[in-house]
Amino acid sequence: MKKILVAITLAMAVISCRGKEENKNILYVYGWANTIPQTIYDDFERETGIKVVEDIYSSNEEMFTKLKAGGDGYDIVMPSADYVEIMMKEGMIEKLDKTKLPNYNNLDPLVLEKLHHFDPKNDYEVPYLIGATIIAVNKKYVSEYPKDYSIYEMNNLRGRMTLLDDMREVMTSALGMLGYPQTVSDEKIIAQAAELVKTWKRNIAKFDSESFGKGFASGDFWVVQGYPDNIFKELDEKDRANVEMIIPEKGGTAYVDSFVLLQTAANKENAYKFLEYTLRAEVAAKIADALETPSVNLQARELMKIKPLFEISDLKNIQVLRDINTTLDLQNKYWQEILIAE
Repeated sequence: MKKILVAITLAMAVISCRGKEENKNILYVYGWANTIPQTIYDDFERETGIKVVEDIYSSNEEMFTKLKAGGDGYDIVMPSADYVEIMMKEGMIEKLDKTKLPNYNNLDPLVLEKLHHFDPKNDYEVPYLIGATIIAVNKKYVSEYPKDYSIYEMNNLRGRMTLLDDMREVMTSALGMLGYPQTVSDEKIIAQAAELVKTWKRNIAKFDSESFGKGFASGDFWVVQGYPDNIFKELDEKDRANVEMIIPEKGGTAYVDSFVLLQTAANKENAYKFLEYTLRAEVAAKIADALETPSVNLQARELMKIKPLFEISDLKNIQVLRDINTTLDLQNKYWQEILIAE
């Protein structure tokens, strides 16, 4: 997201002041919008006297860029797995003292295993959310279709479909459809995946990471790649009954969002108190209910009041996005070609 220079300057000034602030009753969190219910923060403050101040970002890239530019006034950040991996390698986050997190054992081993490729002992993150990038199909308008990304090759749906405006998501799905992992480094294979995406592009209305949920709910688009909570929150129960949510094993991607503790955090004891608080079963259940996702906390599942949109078992064979630092520029080169292709 582009920022006005003055806004950046002011934001950095505020953060700089925060970094110097000594306050035993405050905690600064930098996270996704509408992910942690405000009631969680309010209840935590009532119990502990610690006020949580939350700033939000719209992408991992925005968060990472801001922190690298000197935004070191935060204590806890909420990156997705690939950025936990990047931030760990960059030395930006702290190894957790799990003696201060006795409820860490409540976390589902299947979720923790998704992170073992870069953190085999789960030393750096406290997962709070697992989700999938799905293909949503409106069955009112589409009756017969493949249940994977080859749906984007259906010419009769031209102009009624969208893909995320996200290189990592789209290229990973294309590579998966061709039978290759996201970490492949062979340029010929990456070029082949780009050609497949160009085929898909001819049938989509646009690449869209912002309004796909609303566009799907209005009936403008019949097939969208996106995130379940963004899609289903726009639909009433009647409309939800007309939607098939496809989690494709071939080309499918999942994400794990976690709390991490910044090396530069000024309020680490408060941060540990908050992390342990979110690991309580009743608190984790409230977070999962708000998002309509399965809880990553085994004990919380017994306390949830809302049926999740999918089960964690549905994601067993789905790959989580990884740090592809060695091939990122190469994939981006082909992504730029895709964007300007007719």
